[in-house]
Amino acid sequence: MPDAAPQPAFVLVRPQMGENIGAAARAMWNFGLDRMRVVAPRDGWPSASAVAMASGAGWLLDEAMLVGDLPAAVGDCHYVYATTARGRELTKPIFTPEEAMRDAARRVAEGQKTAILFGPERSGLENDDVVRANAIITVPVNPRFPSLNLAQCVLLTAYEWRRAADALPGAHVHMHNTQWADQVELEALATHYDDTMMQAGFFYPEHKAAIMRQTLRNFWSRMPLTQADTRLLHGILRQMVRWKDRGSGGA
Repeated sequence: MPDAAPQPAFVLVRPQMGENIGAAARAMWNFGLDRMRVVAPRDGWPSASAVAMASGAGWLLDEAMLVGDLPAAVGDCHYVYATTARGRELTKPIFTPEEAMRDAARRVAEGQKTAILFGPERSGLENDDVVRANAIITVPVNPRFPSLNLAQCVLLTAYEWRRAADALPGAHVHMHNTQWADQVELEALATHYDDTMMQAGFFYPEHKAAIMRQTLRNFWSRMPLTQADTRLLHGILRQMVRWKDRGSGGA
């Protein structure tokens, strides 16, 4: 029977082998986790090999959310962690699994929805995936052999969640007439600024445009924004565009 307690979603991004998905499901249920989301599995879905490997956790696969892309998988979440063993040219908070799951437990206790991203077996998460996360989880492994199997990484993170789940939450933020912005709201804000800055010719020169846009998207996911914050930032940009169109002000 599923665990009714609030918990993070474990998001498998473009997993390649059904056996690894099944092993991940089994690892999750070992520690009372049952919120699996599967993004664009390479070999299709449902997967007989995943069910066989899941053993007693096959029902978890039946109830898993299947989506076509990452934004759809985390749209309802307020805070997202990306697991990665590789160095990233991105400015983000970096946690060990233990620290991350303590942080997640605190956020879940406050009513936030959280998710942990796990990349495909061969190459892990791409930077375009990681920029949509608020923080990074990195395991202190052997630098000469840093790659973890997908199910191993899920098992390690699930174990740390179980350890942290019963701990008392630490300090929390008092919310006054607002709630934390979820990923759908952050994506809308990022798109608004990206589109407007593109029209304004901000992403120049052309050969630097892609990394500039990635840096801007990473900026939004790194900040803890409320719904009120996102409305304010939308309003600021709209008003600046109106001001420009009226031809007011100086150069």
